[in-house]
Amino acid sequence: MIYGYLRASTSEQDANRARAYIDTFADKQKVRVDKYFVENASGRDFDRPVLNQMIDIAKDGDTILVEQLDRLTRLSSDDWERLKNKLVQSGVSIVALDIPTSYQLLKKSDSVTDELTSIIFKKINELLFDVLAVIASKDYEDRRRRQAEGIEKAKKDGKYKGKQQTQETIDKCTLANEYISKNGLSQVNACQLAGVSISTWRRFHKSN
Repeated sequence: MIYGYLRASTSEQDANRARAYIDTFADKQKVRVDKYFVENASGRDFDRPVLNQMIDIAKDGDTILVEQLDRLTRLSSDDWERLKNKLVQSGVSIVALDIPTSYQLLKKSDSVTDELTSIIFKKINELLFDVLAVIASKDYEDRRRRQAEGIEKAKKDGKYKGKQQTQETIDKCTLANEYISKNGLSQVNACQLAGVSISTWRRFHKSN
């Protein structure tokens, strides 16, 4: 079985964005994704319900397809080791579209030679995944640090206005307002229909 794992950090981001990209890749590799697992969660979270469900379902010899390794992890080193151990124990292979060496793991064969090659590629990729997982985690930490430094500087300069909402978010919140005022929907139903989280709408409503 081949499973596709799609993740976005927040509910306002489209976790399904990469589905077409992965489907196109699968077609080129002459394989088919049997099932997708989609969730909105931070890559820093170890306990991701959908990810854990997928790993529990997956069996030895199955493959998990991800667009990029950072869709699977932005975990700390310790948490990455825990996740990697779960994956190794389940016997699944990880194929990341941004890691061409992992593509070899999609090729299945019963011959002893190809089985040995597969084992070698798995070990090589485990080492590569370790390196890239550290890079993904460091990139996340660096961006958060730079963001904090930028906010602190803006505060000192008297220019900090808090996190600004995108025009897309503003439009969705405005639409939710219309559903509430014109259609009499509840706040929760209006936000669901407009495609915005209730917490984001409340921040928008409070600031306007």
